[in-house]
Amino acid sequence: MQNIPSVNLRDFLSDDPVRKQKFVNEIGQAYEEIGFVALKGHFLDDQLVENLYTEVRNFFNLPLETKKKYEIPGIGGQRGYVSFGKEHAKGRSEGDLKEFFHFGQYVEDNPELEKSYPANVLVEELPQFNPIGKETYQMLEKTGVYVLRALAIFLGLDEFYFDKFVKNGNSILRPIHYPPITDEPKNAVRAAAHGDINLITLLMGAQGKGLQVQNHKGEWIDAIAADDELVINVGDMLSRHSNNRLKSTIHQVVNPPRELWSTSRYSIPFFMHPISEMPLNCLDNCIDEANPKKFDDITAGEFLHQRLVELGLIK
Repeated sequence: MQNIPSVNLRDFLSDDPVRKQKFVNEIGQAYEEIGFVALKGHFLDDQLVENLYTEVRNFFNLPLETKKKYEIPGIGGQRGYVSFGKEHAKGRSEGDLKEFFHFGQYVEDNPELEKSYPANVLVEELPQFNPIGKETYQMLEKTGVYVLRALAIFLGLDEFYFDKFVKNGNSILRPIHYPPITDEPKNAVRAAAHGDINLITLLMGAQGKGLQVQNHKGEWIDAIAADDELVINVGDMLSRHSNNRLKSTIHQVVNPPRELWSTSRYSIPFFMHPISEMPLNCLDNCIDEANPKKFDDITAGEFLHQRLVELGLIK
């Protein structure tokens, strides 16, 4: 397999049960085998994508002292700006060669839950940055809900099983800037090999080489999407919940060839998290004699806290 499988969400959204089941089978098998797909037919239109990249570039082009106004202490980087080199992969000490910004959930109809999440950070210098970030967040979340509905069917669950867990979930939209590389990196890469924490990740900006996924033979495969595709992968929460039937694949963002060191790279993942109370206990219908239960019971909130400590974002 030279690249990752491509699927079209419009098949799932069609009124044709054969097309809908075709999508379920294709995405489910891809996640059993490699854990990544490229997805067409999502809810982001071209103009929104163009506007978002404009605003993201504008933000990261602000002076460092301006960006640092939006780095909020004490919240583990869950909202606002996180400066260059602060985050590292689990098990590594070298900081990744990136800076990023976090948009969080826009809670509806649940004031208590809203109080439990850090507030979103408003960037005063760029009046369109936050409204466009919010619209993108909501379109990616909508796309993710349908992907999870397809996976629920594939796992033999009710189609709407995940809906109650991801409504007002602790999801994060993360515009990332990988700045030009000015010095020979010692051991650091743009994003060291890692698995994602969450249920699924929807990634904008995998249109050029850089993102690589690891197959079952330990080989690194370039994950390159077409212009109209998102790359979507399984995170550790969903892998754990499915008793590793759906694979959370190790992936990395490698440094470009030296002749491209002077260029920036931007990518924008949406990390789809459930509410903290969601039990990640292995599903009964994913456990049998051939596949005994692999993980202890834990909630999504407990699991997230463990991982943020491992990533160096909270002490």
